[in-house]
Amino acid sequence: MDHAEAEVRLLDAAERLFYERGIQAVGMDQVRTASGVSLKRLYQVFPSKSELVRACLDRRDRRWRARLAAYVEGRPEGEGRVLAVYDWLYDWFTEPDFRGCAFINAYGELGAVDPEVADTVRAHKDAFREYVAGLVADAGLPEPAVGPLVLLAEGAMTTAAISGSPEPARQAGLGAARLLAAT
Repeated sequence: MDHAEAEVRLLDAAERLFYERGIQAVGMDQVRTASGVSLKRLYQVFPSKSELVRACLDRRDRRWRARLAAYVEGRPEGEGRVLAVYDWLYDWFTEPDFRGCAFINAYGELGAVDPEVADTVRAHKDAFREYVAGLVADAGLPEPAVGPLVLLAEGAMTTAAISGSPEPARQAGLGAARLLAAT
């Protein structure tokens, strides 16, 4: 098995296990077993668990943001694209394996003890904020709306994970529509 194949298998297994069970609850031996990659090869590809966690988060970031953008770009321009973010969140929250935002989860587990993981989480959240800011600018809306719109989305992510319901996305979308109507 070459390096690239081992990396993909390790990332697939680790991302699934970390998201299902929590990062701290999963050991490297469990990742090895689930991936079918030898422990020696695992540590050649990812010398530490922190590096594996960051690689999982980086890959998830790219995939998550691409899915969001593809959904939103299929909606009418202007305010419709801003509000589409909340519709996309609703769809995400209804997925059978939804366990909250992997970035919020990772920060909750490791943010205080692993500065590099915390930085990776912050980079994802900053990129999301920049994306929303772009939608707001494209819609000709005032920049001060960005912060509240992002907070509505982030709050919906956390609340949906805790409640086990996708409804927080609808509530956040209603709040976002009211905010936009008031601007």
